[in-house]
Amino acid sequence: MKKNLIYLFIVLFSFSACENFLEEEIKSNVVAEDYYATSAGYQSLVHATYSSLREYLGQHPWLFISGTDLYTEGRDPAPIGLSRYTNLNSNSEGVDFLYINCYKSIQLANNAVYYGDITEQTADVDRLVGEAKFIRALSYFYLVQTYGGVSLIDMPVTEAITKIDRNTEEEIYAFIIQDLEDARNRVKNGAFEGMVTRRAVVDLLAKVHLTRGYQSYGASDDFQKAAQYADEAIEGQGLNLSFAELWTPGNEMNEEVLFSVQFSQASISTNPSELGNRMQNFFGPYLGGSEVAGDNPYKMASTSPSLYAMELFEEGDSRYEVTFMTKIYDRYYDFYDVDVADHPTLDVSHFYAPKWFTPADSTAFRAAHPEAFYHSFYDSNPDTGDSNLDFSTISIKKFDDPKSLYAAGNSRTSSRDVIISRLAETYLIAAEAYLQAGQAQTGLDRLNTVRKRAGAVEASLAEFDINYILDERGRELLGEYKRWFDLKRTGTLVKRASQYNRLVEESNFVGNGGELKILRPIPQAALDLNQSDQFKQNPAYQ
Repeated sequence: MKKNLIYLFIVLFSFSACENFLEEEIKSNVVAEDYYATSAGYQSLVHATYSSLREYLGQHPWLFISGTDLYTEGRDPAPIGLSRYTNLNSNSEGVDFLYINCYKSIQLANNAVYYGDITEQTADVDRLVGEAKFIRALSYFYLVQTYGGVSLIDMPVTEAITKIDRNTEEEIYAFIIQDLEDARNRVKNGAFEGMVTRRAVVDLLAKVHLTRGYQSYGASDDFQKAAQYADEAIEGQGLNLSFAELWTPGNEMNEEVLFSVQFSQASISTNPSELGNRMQNFFGPYLGGSEVAGDNPYKMASTSPSLYAMELFEEGDSRYEVTFMTKIYDRYYDFYDVDVADHPTLDVSHFYAPKWFTPADSTAFRAAHPEAFYHSFYDSNPDTGDSNLDFSTISIKKFDDPKSLYAAGNSRTSSRDVIISRLAETYLIAAEAYLQAGQAQTGLDRLNTVRKRAGAVEASLAEFDINYILDERGRELLGEYKRWFDLKRTGTLVKRASQYNRLVEESNFVGNGGELKILRPIPQAALDLNQSDQFKQNPAYQ
């Protein structure tokens, strides 16, 4: 190893601004190899690996949710290529977001794994290596789902690389599973306290096996393994919290969270408009500018729930009122700042009627709240309304942070944790895996556990199929940066996006040579910097 480790990985991210990445890793003039050989230095390296997740989880949502059935554009459009699949190419806005940030995370994880053999051997080293392998596997999982086969780098990069080939998807999945199986034996058991646990590892193993199971190269037992791993992650634990408790601001470290990206007010205090996350920004209409600073959160009006997303919910499903801000008071944050018992005394400025409201319900509400602007999306509007108007579309409130600063643009102000894995989704992973493994009744039981918690009518075996599971995932996980992967995994992306997203036509998916734009394009800068003739663009974009 060179004494002065400057991590230039030209092919993968020299086209991005990486100064902050380098500064995170090397905090002083101490030679990295000497510093990471100490217990304190090695722990700082693993902590930096965790911190790398902040850069792509809880930030721009486009690669996670755009161009699907549940979200449509707002006043400030999402990147058009990702949102509509028209003119989607290797230079399109946003296509490089995961490519850059996942490889940055992988490079840090590679360093942590490498130095695990070199550093001072304390009782914590084995666990820390397992945590780094989990983060590396998670980043590769996002990459392979998004771009297909990518370059497999499992060692620190200490000099410029100008030639590199693509590994196959099959090879990437095998590596991910290998990392996770090793991590499973290293990380701690017990409740999640901010660091990777065994339950988080087996939960991710369930997702990986489930996803690979749909592929032609998948193993014959992938679905069965996914079901077994999901049940292992569940550990017999029920969904004991209400949906409202699950999403109460400040309660992100609750018993149902298996893994999350950690934030806090203290951790962003040195720059509270740039060091947090953006989860609360995207899923709602513009609520006013600086004249309402402090009274409303900043919503970017760049994406909003589709009409189909709202119609997924039936009356009595507790998730509807928790997911959506159906009533906006004169002060938006009065919803959080005022005791619930006092809410009826507050003036309502905007109300968003659910699909089950009858004319009589409408008349009664208008009479009780004559000052409120009454929004209904079920009379004549083709989607959620005129997105160019303030307050025009309903807002997802699950991620609201009443303690955040008001800051517009690309500011990162939320200090709430970003939940990546939670118990209810694990139940839904088990439901899907058991269905695909030919054990539909067991899968239905897992899904109905989720519906029971919501107070929804239990599903029947006759209606239990992949589309029902996708609808249930929509109800349970709306806004949680998962939908594009769900549709891609199940082979329903083209059908459901073109059917339920008014901006997407089925023909939009047709790329070069008739290939479908299922994978995202490899960023052009990565192709330009790579001198290997074997590193090719995905077929739909060639």
